[in-house]
Amino acid sequence: MLDYTRAFGVDKPQSVGLDEGLNLWLLDGRRIGVLRPGDKQPTWTTNVGQAAEPFGPDALATGSTVICGGEAGRAYVGYSANEVKRAEGIEQRTYIPWPGEAGYSAERFAEYKKGDLDAVRLQPDGTVRLEEHLWRTTGASNAGREAGIHNTNDFHYEEDRTVLNCARVTRGRDRGDLYITTNHGVTRIQGLVYNSHRHPGWYLYENGSEWGSLQCPYMHGLGIGQNGDVLVANEQMVGVLVPSPKLEDWDREQTWEGPTPWSFKSYNDALNGQATDDYWRAFEQVRSGRYYLGSEQYGVWALTPKNRSTGSWSKLAGLPSNRILSLKATDDGALYIGTDGAGLWRLEADGTTLAQVKDVSGQRVLQLVYEPTVTPSMLLVLTNQGLTVLRGP
Repeated sequence: MLDYTRAFGVDKPQSVGLDEGLNLWLLDGRRIGVLRPGDKQPTWTTNVGQAAEPFGPDALATGSTVICGGEAGRAYVGYSANEVKRAEGIEQRTYIPWPGEAGYSAERFAEYKKGDLDAVRLQPDGTVRLEEHLWRTTGASNAGREAGIHNTNDFHYEEDRTVLNCARVTRGRDRGDLYITTNHGVTRIQGLVYNSHRHPGWYLYENGSEWGSLQCPYMHGLGIGQNGDVLVANEQMVGVLVPSPKLEDWDREQTWEGPTPWSFKSYNDALNGQATDDYWRAFEQVRSGRYYLGSEQYGVWALTPKNRSTGSWSKLAGLPSNRILSLKATDDGALYIGTDGAGLWRLEADGTTLAQVKDVSGQRVLQLVYEPTVTPSMLLVLTNQGLTVLRGP
């Protein structure tokens, strides 16, 4: 166990990540830091990409959100943006006409490039430069359209604007792929090319209407299952996706069938009704195969699917707080639990033995990042007091 804030002066970043070269990336507002192996302190760079100008509703972003490592020397930085507003003469709220199309305006067109995701590169002197604001996606109709992250199946729809979470696949067939969750769904990224998006949505029918309204709340929960499945949870629904080897298959929604099917999609009927927010913030699968979800208000819940659309849910007992911000499964079968107010906890592989990790400073555990490819493995624990790294077993 090593306190990186004290040992290396990494300060108190808002998000951290590791790339394939084990460079430690730090995000703090409009600045990005990198601690390379062997460095005694991080090198910080400001005003990169979407953070080149002060944050605000009329700027490229309203704020920065998360950072994730990619291949050696590359990281991805997520940003937030306000939702697209309705425009007169345009039926769909998120529809943005291209130049030359009916309803086009330069002001509305500028919304394409707000928020989203930057790819940044480490330079020889330890500083960082913008590599590219992601815009390349699959599908011939999108070719050459430098318009940030938008719907892959129709570039007119600008639904993914705020990046809420990110996770790099660290092993297996898809090693190196990146997943990000947003205000609308989950997007898959390979290098500088993305496919957006999937969501475990459902239709709400109100006042006897025959037309349902698709419900896709903000999606914070994101994990990679033991076999490479993608685990996602928005405020109401949870789902397990089986990814195809091909990036272009990601958005081909055929529910239980097709190249990227849901193996599970449902909600916690033991907690709330489908239309009530459960505030899921984390979704992990431990070595035994059991799933765990963490809620910002309702504690940690174990999930065992019965079939593709129903499951057995049980709340984990013994935690001093129901406010959960992060979870991370480790190779020894344990589950680390990051609370908002009661510090870091560890649930042993038996699923019942629970103890606080007292030597980690900070009561609010903002993020947990696991790197299993090194020996001993690394668990990054980011709290309100800074960064601590646990090694082992």
